[in-house]
Amino acid sequence: MPKKFISRFMPKPETLRDHKHLRMFGTLLHKPNLWALNRKSAPGAFAVGLFVAFVPMPFQMVLAAALAIAFNVNLPVSVALVWITNPLTMPVIFYAAYLLGARLLGHTPQNFNFQASWQWIEASITTIGPPFLLGCFVLGTIFAVLGFLTIKSLWRYSIIFKWQQRSNGNGNGRNKQ
Repeated sequence: MPKKFISRFMPKPETLRDHKHLRMFGTLLHKPNLWALNRKSAPGAFAVGLFVAFVPMPFQMVLAAALAIAFNVNLPVSVALVWITNPLTMPVIFYAAYLLGARLLGHTPQNFNFQASWQWIEASITTIGPPFLLGCFVLGTIFAVLGFLTIKSLWRYSIIFKWQQRSNGNGNGRNKQ
């Protein structure tokens, strides 16, 4: 079941191989496991994609692709999951990361007005930067582990369910006598 569901949304390997930002990986994109959906590549892809989603940097998809190649997990799933942090969700997620980081470091959260400028980043990096980055790392790690364990469990459940259907005969739920 998870394989069929995820497969519906996956682009073709050729589409990603020819993507302008992914071409730099060249022949590394020819590893079969990068495109396979199996019990090993799917949970790892969720872990990579969810972790990178919390990395506050531009071009998260390129980092997700590089890590998918390094860990030999499904590349399309890894790249797609970074879009959890998109322009609509990013402010809420990154503010939550800042609050978590401030709490972990024992800092009192500061009020600030975000400005999309290099000057604001330079001025704020020493004050809100450490709690923000720590919060991003912690949330990324938590969601990566949860995603990995959830997909691994769903995959296992799916296999057990299929085996039970086969042992019941034709999948109709009745034992053959």
